[in-house]
Amino acid sequence: MEPFSIVLLVVAGVLLLIFFHYVPFLLWISAKVSGVSISLIQLFLMRIRKVPPHSIVRCMIEAHKAGLTQVQRDGLEAHYLAGGHIERVTHALVSASKANIDLTFQMATAIDLAGRDVFEAVSMSVNPKVIDVPPVAAVAKDGIQLIAKARVTVRANIKQLVGGAGEETILARVGEGIVSSIGSSETHKQVLENPDSISKLVLKKGLDAGSAFEILSIDIADVDVGKNIGANLQMDQAQADKNIAQAKAEERRAMAVALEQEMKAKAQEARAKVIEAEAEVPKAMAEAFRSGNLGIMDYYRMKNIEADTSMRDAIGKPTAGSKSEK
Repeated sequence: MEPFSIVLLVVAGVLLLIFFHYVPFLLWISAKVSGVSISLIQLFLMRIRKVPPHSIVRCMIEAHKAGLTQVQRDGLEAHYLAGGHIERVTHALVSASKANIDLTFQMATAIDLAGRDVFEAVSMSVNPKVIDVPPVAAVAKDGIQLIAKARVTVRANIKQLVGGAGEETILARVGEGIVSSIGSSETHKQVLENPDSISKLVLKKGLDAGSAFEILSIDIADVDVGKNIGANLQMDQAQADKNIAQAKAEERRAMAVALEQEMKAKAQEARAKVIEAEAEVPKAMAEAFRSGNLGIMDYYRMKNIEADTSMRDAIGKPTAGSKSEK
């Protein structure tokens, strides 16, 4: 074979590959055999718009076999170009149709673009999901702590999936309801005797309002007795009162010591004034002698009185010998 012929064959092969890449003829035949109406020009334009024809045609075949007329090529292409998952949306629509769930193509694409798994939501509508609530600790009115474990059975609410609250909100609301139910009980024994009263009270509050789920049941799996919070609080209060009383007593003692020191200082000041006054007595007597206001007899009489007073004081004081005899 001549080189020119070989080149022609290679060029023809490359052109055929390019043609069948941009014009998927076999995919068009598969669509026609499955009953899906689509033209080769539309498949070619999908390549130009960078939309995978195989994914679009496969979704259209699946929807056609399931009897879904609402799934059209334009809608699938628009959803793909918007960043959606066309296979997941198609699976969800087929599952919803088989389960008699009212789900439109517009709603399914909106749920998918909102970031939620629409196929999982449909599956959860058919088969409800059980969520384990983390242990919730609450205190009854008698001060006893109870730790409750609950399980929540939820079903996806298709109409609330866009903009509805998620599982975290459901768990938070259920935990809040359990705390409120236990906290309103007079004694912890009432809760232990009737744990179903918690689930009944929580269900009455409508915790699934505004959420993407519908709560079917709340089951209390276990209730454990925790600490005696009331007794601990009373002990802490008593210790705090004791510390306050000790602080006040210490304050009063410090004030008493300060008052005593002040009285001692005043007494010393008074004694100092007395000693100072006594020191002035001889000067006053000398002045009285000089001025003639005090005579010698008056002086001796005063001395006799002082001696008599000293003798009386000596007689009145017990001696060391009398103490030993006693």
